This record gives sequence, C-alpha cells and structure tokens, in this order.
Amino acid sequence: MYSIRLDGDTRSLMKRLRQLADIDKKGINASIAEAIRESTVERFRTEKGPDGKKWKQSIRAAQEGGVTLVKSAGLKNSIKTTSDASGFAVGTNKIYASTHQLGAKNRRITIRAKTSKGLVFQVDGRWIRKKQVTVRINIPARPFLGLSDDDMQEIKGTLEDYFRED
Repeated sequence: MYSIRLDGDTRSLMKRLRQLADIDKKGINASIAEAIRESTVERFRTEKGPDGKKWKQSIRAAQEGGVTLVKSAGLKNSIKTTSDASGFAVGTNKIYASTHQLGAKNRRITIRAKTSKGLVFQVDGRWIRKKQVTVRINIPARPFLGLSDDDMQEIKGTLEDYFRED
C-alpha cells in the first residue's frame, strides 16, 4: 500500500485533477478519428501512403489518365470511423482493401466470361475462346491506412487543445 502526503495549498492541483477526470474522452476520440479519416481520404487524391511515398501508378490509371485506386471511388468513400471513450478506429469494410493496402504477390485469379460467347483472345497468332482463364498477378502495396507524421501532429494538437488549462 502506498500513501502520498501533499503539504501546502493543493486547491489548484485538486481542481486540475477534477477537470482531467471529467474530460470528454469520447469527444476527443471522435475528433481525432475524423481528422485521421480526412487525412486517409486525402491520400487517394495525392496518391501517397502515410509514409509520404508515392504509390506505383496502376495500369488503369496510366491508360485512362485517371487516379490510382479511384476508378469508382468505392474504396475511398468506404473509409469510416468509430469511436467511444476507450479509443477510435478508422478503416473500411471493402473485401479488397487489404490487397491494396498490403499488396499481393503471385495472386491467382480466375476471369470468367460474362456472356455465352466466352473470352476471346490471341496467343501466338492463334485466336482462343475460353469460358474462363486463371492467371497469376502481382499487385503492389499502395498503403492508404496508417498514421503519417502530420497525423501524429494533428493528434498531439487535438490533445493539447483538450488538456489546455483555462
């Protein structure tokens, strides 16, 4: 068992301790979560990861002059937050998000024909028709989730604002 004895005028210390006990943890976490969500969504515009490194341009973006990971904006628009007094989370429920976040080496995918005519393609000068083909592909990591140095500064600033003495 420990005991602490404080001598002198402790009113300001006790007042500050009561203020800290009453701090709005849920509000702090909601503010931080929203700031991180906005930063994450911004990465889709700048095409840079939390580490500041530029994403490798996708083939589709290069061919169409578009933005990598933003063909339909489904992934970007799926970034959501949740928060309570114990913490916060920023993320997505898109099943393909982890592939883009982490990349995929030698991933096997099957491409199926949308019509009864099948897939038609040329190999070594011969035309081939198939109902489906299986190929192996590599998808580079294009991290969009995570905390950048600017995010850490934002968190620090938010906490300083909440804990600032009045």
